[in-house]
Amino acid sequence: MRGGIDLFIEEGAYTSLAAAVSILVTLSLLFAVASGIWSMSRSGDVQVSADVTALAGANVVSSYHTTATVLDAAVLSMGLAGICVTGVGLVGLLIPGVNALAPQTIDAGIRMLDARNDFAASASRGLQTLESSLPFLVAANGTRTCSAQSGEATTYTGTALAVPTASASEFPALEGNEVAIDELEATSDELEVAADELAEAQEETARAKEAAWLADCGRDGRNMQERAGSLSGISAAENPDYASSLTWDPNVALDRTRAYYAWRYAHEAPEGSGVEAAADSAARKAFYAYASEQFASAAVIETETGVTISVPLLPKNTDEARNTTLYTDAAWPTTQESRGRTLHYSLECPGATGASAGMGSFADVEAGRIKECPTCAFGIGDVGRVPAASTSIDNGYEYHLREFTLALEDYAACRGREIELEREARGASEDAADAFDAALETLAAHRPHIAPPGRYGVVAVVVSSATETPEELSTPFAAQPEGEVRGAISAAVLAPDEATDESNVLASFFSSLASRTGGGGAVGLIDDVMGLWGKLLIAYGDVAEGLSQLMDDLLGGLSMFGLGPLATWMGDRIDGAVSALGFEPVDLSSMKPVLTDSANVLAHADVPGLSDAQELLRSLPVGSTDPAALLEALEYDVGERLLDTTITIAEIPLPGGVTIPLTVRVGDVVGIVGGGG
Repeated sequence: MRGGIDLFIEEGAYTSLAAAVSILVTLSLLFAVASGIWSMSRSGDVQVSADVTALAGANVVSSYHTTATVLDAAVLSMGLAGICVTGVGLVGLLIPGVNALAPQTIDAGIRMLDARNDFAASASRGLQTLESSLPFLVAANGTRTCSAQSGEATTYTGTALAVPTASASEFPALEGNEVAIDELEATSDELEVAADELAEAQEETARAKEAAWLADCGRDGRNMQERAGSLSGISAAENPDYASSLTWDPNVALDRTRAYYAWRYAHEAPEGSGVEAAADSAARKAFYAYASEQFASAAVIETETGVTISVPLLPKNTDEARNTTLYTDAAWPTTQESRGRTLHYSLECPGATGASAGMGSFADVEAGRIKECPTCAFGIGDVGRVPAASTSIDNGYEYHLREFTLALEDYAACRGREIELEREARGASEDAADAFDAALETLAAHRPHIAPPGRYGVVAVVVSSATETPEELSTPFAAQPEGEVRGAISAAVLAPDEATDESNVLASFFSSLASRTGGGGAVGLIDDVMGLWGKLLIAYGDVAEGLSQLMDDLLGGLSMFGLGPLATWMGDRIDGAVSALGFEPVDLSSMKPVLTDSANVLAHADVPGLSDAQELLRSLPVGSTDPAALLEALEYDVGERLLDTTITIAEIPLPGGVTIPLTVRVGDVVGIVGGGG
């Protein structure tokens, strides 16, 4: 035993044999480690390839999510823009001065809603087509990416599998859930007719009221206000002036008239001496007293049911005076004279010499029951001459008062007709508002639900070809490593990328559309239809707030024209319906592929056999770059295989008759489709 050790150890040192053995052992270990590192490196490379392949497949699903989000935003915002334009038009129908522009505004809104229906249908068809081929596109993109990593020494073969393969998306537009524009169009047409009739009635009412105002205080020169100021001493407060019939009320003229006749009665005096002057003064005073009595309770009362007027039309001559109490009332003194009972203008009449015989009327005189006084000859003709003179020419107050009274009667009739048409227009407004609400509910309720194949993730299966051992590792110091076929599995899912603001994508999308159409587009009461759509598109993330603010701004712009009660009601109804929409804010974060444990994804698989990873790897035909062949080998049925290089996802019909196709280049997504190198 000692002799054997002596071969390696001698006194104070190692022998040459020991040194040689040590060197051989060291070299063997070194080359063994190098071979191990090389072998592990090949295994690590295939795992990296699997990771990249999984991310490439998930990136196709991410692109689909972005496409679907943009299309949903475009469809929704176009519909909401159409509903906003229509709503503004419906309110505008009820506003005099702008109602002429309202029909074309409504027409533009309905065209946008119709375009939205077409757009939604084409977008749904396009997305459905793309979805049906999404598993194949995922596989194709995974295969392309995997093959691209091959080098001179190693070939990588693999693909990506969408989990699940079945879609759970919903496309309501394809199922007939469109905005019901027929009802909206029909009710808006009915409202337009009712609004036109109402507007015409309102114009007639305004003309009649203006005519009454002109007679009272609106006409330059002589009118009731000017005549009252010239013929009486009533105060300025009792004799106001109004610059417009819009601020003037008919009761102003009635108050003026009461003050005027009260003053005239209180200040009436004979214009000269003698019986005739005294009789004329008595006649005037009788007329003023009669007028004061008639106008004491005169009023113009406006209610929701109509206008009630109790304004007398004073007699303008003797014949008309005979039809009043001036003729029939026993208001004049009589005396018992030799010729019989005689009527006088006053007991101060020189002809009143007999005893007082009570009061008599002009009717009694003309019927022969009472005699006419030969001295004053006072009769109904004296009283009738008072209004006859002042009513026949414009220097008399009664001339303008009669014009006012006749215009007031016309105003009451016109206003009554207007109120009747207001009720009809209100009914038509309610029908149109109901149709508006229904259209709005459709926009809010029937949006696509995007749940494509691959929504739970993508699984990648990759194998590498056998690899020749480098010459440097072929030595007698260690066993030659074998470059056998290796495989790996990886998985990726989509996660929100908070750092990316998707609103920029929407802004870019709309900017592209606007540049292709020229942008702008003033229609009716809307200055920029395309701009309106753009604002709603950019507000897609929180569309409820953006829509409510935009509707407030649009309706607020109409208020400068003066909203009447009906227009105010319609505006409040539409604004309230828009504000009450329950749109939830949309998460606009972009979806970014990230690696995950493959078990997390495989748990949602809907294809038998995916759970056996080893079997999947063994099934891959090494060297194939045809995704269809790989899928067939894996017994992974993806259904429809999109072969077109370019497909039209949707066609956007824009105002003005322009249609813009939205296309997707499949080649840009997958590089190869259906085989090839």
